[in-house]
Amino acid sequence: MLLTPTDAARTAVPVQPAPGRAAAAALAAYAAIKALGLAVLFLWAELADRSAHRLLAERWDSLWYVRVVEHGYGFTLTAPDGRVLSNTAFFPLLPWLEEGLSAVTPLGPADAGLAVSAVASLAAAWGIFRLVDHLYGPRAGVLTVVLWGALPVGIVQSMAYSESLFTALAAWSLYAVVRGHWPAAGLLAALAGLTRPVGLAVAAAVWAGAYLALRKSTANSGGSGNKNAGSERLRILAGVLLAPLGAAGYVLWVGIREGNPLFGYLDVQGAWGNGFDGGLAFARFIGGLIASTPPAGLALAAGVIALLWLYTRGIRQGQPLPLLVYSGIVMVLALCSSGYFGSKPRLLMPAFPLLIPAAVALARAKAPVVWAVAGLLSAVAAVYGAFWLHGSGPP
Repeated sequence: MLLTPTDAARTAVPVQPAPGRAAAAALAAYAAIKALGLAVLFLWAELADRSAHRLLAERWDSLWYVRVVEHGYGFTLTAPDGRVLSNTAFFPLLPWLEEGLSAVTPLGPADAGLAVSAVASLAAAWGIFRLVDHLYGPRAGVLTVVLWGALPVGIVQSMAYSESLFTALAAWSLYAVVRGHWPAAGLLAALAGLTRPVGLAVAAAVWAGAYLALRKSTANSGGSGNKNAGSERLRILAGVLLAPLGAAGYVLWVGIREGNPLFGYLDVQGAWGNGFDGGLAFARFIGGLIASTPPAGLALAAGVIALLWLYTRGIRQGQPLPLLVYSGIVMVLALCSSGYFGSKPRLLMPAFPLLIPAAVALARAKAPVVWAVAGLLSAVAAVYGAFWLHGSGPP
């Protein structure tokens, strides 16, 4: 074991269930939460005379992934204001999987995207459980999965979007890091980098873990070095080198296509209105919302404060550095970008380590309290998810 939490974090959790039973409980609870969300969505769609299938698989980003499958990269649309929107803004792993699954099954690309998302969401839940179980025990692992599944934007985990796939790869990469499985950690980070641009956060987490592991290896060998230490350093180096290849490779490829290897991908994202401004646009948005609709604006501001509080709780809890690096970068990129503000909640969804402090605290509660909290959050997420997808703007 390479990294462990502080003794206080582990001993604070009461009697733990058997890990195997806890893993099954985590996946069963997650599946139940997803089923509830889908049931409410389909009922809402039936009452509104709309297609729940279309909401999940044939709108917004899911359409652009299908366009990658059907047209290849280079497909563009011209927005009403003259901006040229290119499908090269969308990373390739999900459309590759959609295309591959469509080739071997009767599913079309859109339905293949739903299938990939369904499997990936379960893989993500399992990876989150294994990681948190390893660090804080099975009870906290189960509850982290429950909290992740019951996020208000959790319906995205059932859409033909890339968040579930990315979270699965990130969770398992982080698990490989804390277990010291460096080539696997690097390979999974590279695949995460082929899924979303924030994949660089996973690579940074691998680098942070590698730095700690190299320090420990040097200290243990007394600086003299030996065969085992040398072999371990080679495995660490393999992980470090593999980790950024996915994101960096795709960004470079798009840049070359655009005639600007270093900044071409940023130009593509700029056409979509996405950029990094340190959070100024988001702060102005919150300020304007407070002025026009005080309850909504204040609730949004409180949400941002809650995120920062959870992050600092993770630091005080002794959360391993790779998890802090990963969730910190995901949070900064989500909150400090100048893109469409309605998408920020789902952009934060992969930052599941932020939920660990709440899960550890909830793990100390008695069973009736846990059931009540989980049930309430699941119900709110199901209703909000259906309301959200029936809105006019993309999630």
